[in-house]
Amino acid sequence: MYLTQALHRNLQSSPEQVMTICGGRQFSVRQFVERVSRLAAALRQLGVGSGDRVAMLSLNSDRYMEYLNGVPWADAVLNPCNSRWTVREIAYALNDSETVILLVDDHFKNMGQALLEQVPCLQQLIYTGDEETPAGMLDYEALLAGAEPVEDARRGGESLLGIFYTGGTTGFPKGVMISHNAFCSSQLAALGTLNEQGTMLRSAPMFHMADLAFGYIATLKCTTHVILPAFQPKHALEAIEQYQVDSMLLVPTMIQLLVYHPDVRKHDISSLKILIYGASPIQEQVLLDVLRLLPDLQLYQAYGQTEMAPIVSLLGPAQHGAEGAAKGLLRSCGRPTAVVEVKIVDAGGQQVPCGTVGEIAVRGANMMQGYWKQPELTRAAISADGWLHTGDGARMDENGFIYIVDRVKDMIVTGGENVFSVEVENALASHAEVAMCAVIGIPSAEWGEAVHAVVVRKPDCTPDAEVLIAHCRERIAGYKCPKSIEFIDALPLSGAGKVLKTALREPHWRGRTRQVG
Repeated sequence: MYLTQALHRNLQSSPEQVMTICGGRQFSVRQFVERVSRLAAALRQLGVGSGDRVAMLSLNSDRYMEYLNGVPWADAVLNPCNSRWTVREIAYALNDSETVILLVDDHFKNMGQALLEQVPCLQQLIYTGDEETPAGMLDYEALLAGAEPVEDARRGGESLLGIFYTGGTTGFPKGVMISHNAFCSSQLAALGTLNEQGTMLRSAPMFHMADLAFGYIATLKCTTHVILPAFQPKHALEAIEQYQVDSMLLVPTMIQLLVYHPDVRKHDISSLKILIYGASPIQEQVLLDVLRLLPDLQLYQAYGQTEMAPIVSLLGPAQHGAEGAAKGLLRSCGRPTAVVEVKIVDAGGQQVPCGTVGEIAVRGANMMQGYWKQPELTRAAISADGWLHTGDGARMDENGFIYIVDRVKDMIVTGGENVFSVEVENALASHAEVAMCAVIGIPSAEWGEAVHAVVVRKPDCTPDAEVLIAHCRERIAGYKCPKSIEFIDALPLSGAGKVLKTALREPHWRGRTRQVG
């Protein structure tokens, strides 16, 4: 299997179907494929060879979609950059992956210049914006115009599709290696979530594996992609109405912003038939309010991880109805897809009885090859018999439905983004007036979980919360920074000297049936 295979099929069957709509630009399948092949040619002319890494730092656009297809067309490897990270974090990922080319848009051209100075392996910047091309960068449209289309390299199988960086348990991002086979397998198993030749709104970040996944399913279905630079509820409502959008992917915080927007009933969004959500738990009342607004809407919840490319399980429309709600299925993240095995295990890796809480372990055709240049972390995550340990605590019922109740890993999921506590703790601890600190996730109606820090000041020091949060913002992405900080005289410690985060978390989660947002 290979990613660009869907483009060849669509070119054969529906060449004049509208492929992308982005601002004032619109391209058919035929035009889109030609632009992809020209981009591949331009990358080769710049010296990109087989397996070289090519990165993009940008808001959503049709050119981002061209990048996602043009890089493998050129026999190279994707490295989509998290647009919410700092220069320091992105520079680490680019250096670690030895990326040779970086594409940037208007929003990130200045950051691109800074990265060029900090990343020795970076050979060239390509500007994908619509303003005047900055000095020292190559113009994207000029590159395409000057290149002749080339044959698809048909890079596929077990060769790398991309290196996808996530937060790291050591305080540094880690690169998840995903092959073409793994990525395509994951999405083929979820093919039924979208309509044939429908219209999908792309507003979730394109660097995120979830959007990559369902965007690819949309391409397999020869769907029209209506692309917004970023999610804004008002713009999303307008786009749904204007283009008769029938499907979209959102994280729970986005759903709340959309459903509770004051103008939601001023727009005709009745064309919307499919809504996929995931990345963090959602409040049941929000789901009920969504169905009250759009009674015929088909809801799908997807649970997964970047390491599984990314889909592990799906909760379908049948479970979102009144009967499913009465059975408590809205609290479930569904059942494994057709290419995934799931079991709930204890600390020793042994399967626990039905209904018992343990850790979710998964394996399947869509599993990562490992972490880039980190064999120790790979061995820690994947057992000798091939099971990936997710770090999510859950139970499974007698019908195979999975219910997440806690996290084994020291991780917080806020607004659909993973935050490893150690990253935040390292940033806080680097402040000269912090003696000790611990970071936990606490309940948040808006974000699912909020990053909360507990800090012990050094003697005779009085840094306040705002000072420490500003200090963090200079070192890590804004969404990773604490939303709140409390100061105490001493952290609770175990006999072995480890911080007892369960004691810190308990007051915030008391009375709840699960210990995640």
